[in-house]
Amino acid sequence: MDKKIKKVGGQTVKLEHPPRIISAFSIVGPKEGEGPLKEYFDEVLSDETCGKETYEKAESEMMYTAITQAIKRASLKETDIDYMFAGDLLNQIISSGFAARDLNIPFFGLYGACSTMAESLGLAALIMDGGFANNVVASTSSHFCAAERQFRFPLEYGSQRSKTAQWTVTGSGAMILGKEGTQFPKITYVTTGVVKDYGIMDANNMGAAMAPAAVDTLYKHFKDTGRTPKSYDVITTGDLGKVGKTISDKLILEYGYDIRENHVDCGDIIFDNEVQGTDSGGSGCGCSAVVTAGYIYKKMMRREIKSALVISTGALMSTTSSLQGESIPGIAHAVAIEMD
Repeated sequence: MDKKIKKVGGQTVKLEHPPRIISAFSIVGPKEGEGPLKEYFDEVLSDETCGKETYEKAESEMMYTAITQAIKRASLKETDIDYMFAGDLLNQIISSGFAARDLNIPFFGLYGACSTMAESLGLAALIMDGGFANNVVASTSSHFCAAERQFRFPLEYGSQRSKTAQWTVTGSGAMILGKEGTQFPKITYVTTGVVKDYGIMDANNMGAAMAPAAVDTLYKHFKDTGRTPKSYDVITTGDLGKVGKTISDKLILEYGYDIRENHVDCGDIIFDNEVQGTDSGGSGCGCSAVVTAGYIYKKMMRREIKSALVISTGALMSTTSSLQGESIPGIAHAVAIEMD
């Protein structure tokens, strides 16, 4: 006889043995350290290069720091970690791969674009719930200078930015999942998204491209679980920015859900867009990662919020696909995090 699967509805898993987030660490660049959330980040760099000779090496160093510090904060050793789930934006996820090279931890490399933090956290929770691990680390990173060079123009080019464009966050977040500790928040639901593509082709308007995926995953989560926006103290989307957040708030109303009261977007709150000149806000894998590992996690540990639905959003494009005239597919994954 087949064992009963743990899925509820079409896309959501309810965890029977919810793992705890027993530690977290966030590291950001100087610009992020000047933003509204600066007090929630564990380390703010004074130098975006991290003392390395390239921005790509700097990003890998950030992830290595976030992971090793999170492990240390959990009073564990590298050998205590069963698996590492991590990803980034760079070709062949080199930031994650090179960070893993210096860590003696079995490694799953992921690419979900800017949805990778929720993807890594969700997969880590599933493998824990399945009884395959005692401790798992989930991590993600991005770097403004490295991402600009790969996806847009070299910094020396000095290209003019559109008002719908977003500023890739320089930062990395890491979270350690364990089995024990009622004082820590636990992951209760994981909703895996499906790819949505509404034909957006403007690479400078990622918020519009990703908003439909965020709304679809949010709707499916509510439908599968029977929950509503009021079930959570905060609902965070993972770098839609100011433009995409506005679109999402309007689109989800068509399904009968109003999230405007408790919805914040990581890309919208990580910078002061007017003062810092970040246009529509922040983006990148590191955006959702540092806001979740910093702002959300610390709010929960301080008992300022008891429940959060974290939805990281990603644009599944590449420089090649854009040059070939492809549209920009979007993806979003959701993870419910709650205190007892």
